[in-house]
Amino acid sequence: MSTPYPFTAVVGQDDLRLALLLNAVSPAVGGVLVRGEKGTAKSTAVRALSALLPEVDVVVGCRFSCAPGAPDPVCPDGPHETGPGSSRPARVVELPVGASEDRLVGALDIERALAEGVKAFEPGLLADANRGVLYVDEVNLLHDHLVDLLLDAAAMGSSYVEREGVSVRHAARFLLVGTMNPEEGELRPQLLDRFGLTVEVAASREPDLRVEVVRRRLAYDDDPAAFAARWADEEDALRARIVAARALLPEVRLGDAALRQIAATCAAFEVDGMRADIVMARTATTLAAWAGRTVVLAEDVRQAALLALPHRRRRNPFDAPGLDEEKLDDTLEEFGGGDDAPEDDPDPDGPGGGGQPPQDGPEGPQDGPVDAAEAPAQPEEPAQPEEGRGGRPAGSGEQSAVKAAEPFRTKMLSVPGLGEGAAGRRSRARTDHGRTTGSRRPQGALTKLHLAATVQAAAPHQRARGRSGRGLVVRRDDLRQATREGREGNLVLFVVDASGSMAARQRMSAVKGAVLSLLLDAYQRRDKVGLITFRGKDATVALPPTSSVDAAAVRLETLPTGGRTPLSAGLLKAHDVLRVERMRDPARRPLLVVVTDGRATGGPDPVALGTRAARLHAADGTASVVVDCESGPVRLGLAGALAGELGGTAVTLDELRADSIAGLVRDVQGASGAHRRVA
Repeated sequence: MSTPYPFTAVVGQDDLRLALLLNAVSPAVGGVLVRGEKGTAKSTAVRALSALLPEVDVVVGCRFSCAPGAPDPVCPDGPHETGPGSSRPARVVELPVGASEDRLVGALDIERALAEGVKAFEPGLLADANRGVLYVDEVNLLHDHLVDLLLDAAAMGSSYVEREGVSVRHAARFLLVGTMNPEEGELRPQLLDRFGLTVEVAASREPDLRVEVVRRRLAYDDDPAAFAARWADEEDALRARIVAARALLPEVRLGDAALRQIAATCAAFEVDGMRADIVMARTATTLAAWAGRTVVLAEDVRQAALLALPHRRRRNPFDAPGLDEEKLDDTLEEFGGGDDAPEDDPDPDGPGGGGQPPQDGPEGPQDGPVDAAEAPAQPEEPAQPEEGRGGRPAGSGEQSAVKAAEPFRTKMLSVPGLGEGAAGRRSRARTDHGRTTGSRRPQGALTKLHLAATVQAAAPHQRARGRSGRGLVVRRDDLRQATREGREGNLVLFVVDASGSMAARQRMSAVKGAVLSLLLDAYQRRDKVGLITFRGKDATVALPPTSSVDAAAVRLETLPTGGRTPLSAGLLKAHDVLRVERMRDPARRPLLVVVTDGRATGGPDPVALGTRAARLHAADGTASVVVDCESGPVRLGLAGALAGELGGTAVTLDELRADSIAGLVRDVQGASGAHRRVA
């Protein structure tokens, strides 16, 4: 077994280490979500935590880690008698992003269950993680059906495996820890709320601090055992402190004044529900125990708010996480006058005082050396050119970026036909979840039994198989897998006209608001998105296809306008992007959304060039929709003509709204369909 990186050698990253240690002291805090750029010791710190967790007592031979003093009465390995058990280290179980449902919840042998009435159950990762830690790296990339199972288990403290009326239940109480890079997409709000705490991590930009990071990592890679041995004393001391804090925790008093501060803070930041209040109370209590105190102070409430509230105050994926600390301090002061520490209370700045973990150095170890060039590029602020006559920039014709209008709920846009892409909420697809539409012979392990088809396949052979009792004689060849239809996520590629014909400030604000609304819809439907803009002489891939919808919103917000309208360049760039994406992920079907007034200028015969570029998409069968941004009493209908060449659908900005009386956009026509306008 490989030697893990010592937790105490993870220098810096104070909030990350503190959040993990608080959960080690009190699992009731509810886990932690770690957000940050790549190479910031997220996974290293989580995996290192396992060596610090106190051992757990389990029933000997129980695959579900039942406690000897209070075994689960319905444990599949039970019933167990109360009595002494054995101790083993606490587990940190990793859930791979690509895991199957059976790997997570366990598998039931359907053939034996039907033929013999035996519940032959193979436990999954939820059983392994019971009374331990379930760690999900890149949790934001987890498939929706696995997220649903995690939510159910986290809410009920147990896992159910159902197969056509045959069910198994076992305890699944675990500490949920997730890490993610926000650039790759956000979490569903339901799962986000299940994490008790959240922390943001980033690599230091100070050269001296980064030198220490690299030095420690290289020393560990050269000789892991020797490196861990140098930190053994610090590990033992921190392990002892966790045990001491656990013992002190029941004695900590959460006074009414501290409770008022907690309730006032949650109300001031308008968090939904009451879970935030409960998590803050538990976190503040644990912080006091960690600092060696028996009374919760205002500083504990403040630190608890910084850890428990940032991810709960977001109203949509485009809101930046974090808290207004000045507002937090004002709220705590207004509702202060709380409990004071007794005179004989330990010094808050004593061992680990103030709730902070011991400091070991300038920065935490990385999974490898982090180069400053690897840091995510920040969108450059658009230049602010001097304005000429009529408010236009002198010379270039470029206008600075304008703010997007308020987003709205859009109509449903979907790709026609039946796909087989990643699970989502946009277009029809064959999926593992959804309504049953038929049956087939299983390919590999049986996951969803079609009972009627299985009985129908087995019935003609009962006499030949010597059936003599009431039970049905079922063999492997009789089993039938249910085929289901659900929804998939698509690649929504936005091609946005940012030319001078779109540059009227009020008009461009409305256009950005519409695209922002479509981005929000893509986030809710679990799509990948990409953003291409065209203006001047060329088109630019403002954002390559990604799951990070909020990154697309940032690029959109800083988008300047002005210049000619190279429509053909935008469509050709989109064709290149989609060609590459088809090779990378052939199962994910694209949806092309062109936002333009349909004009084409610049170069020889720009209209003909735009028409030929549009026909390339039609030939590929790409589903498309043109959002017609033309305004005014006289309209040329150029966007509608473009939609006809694309073989897609045209919809105006007003018709895009879900509450528009113009009708409902249900399907975007494919290349074989005739052009139509929503009416």
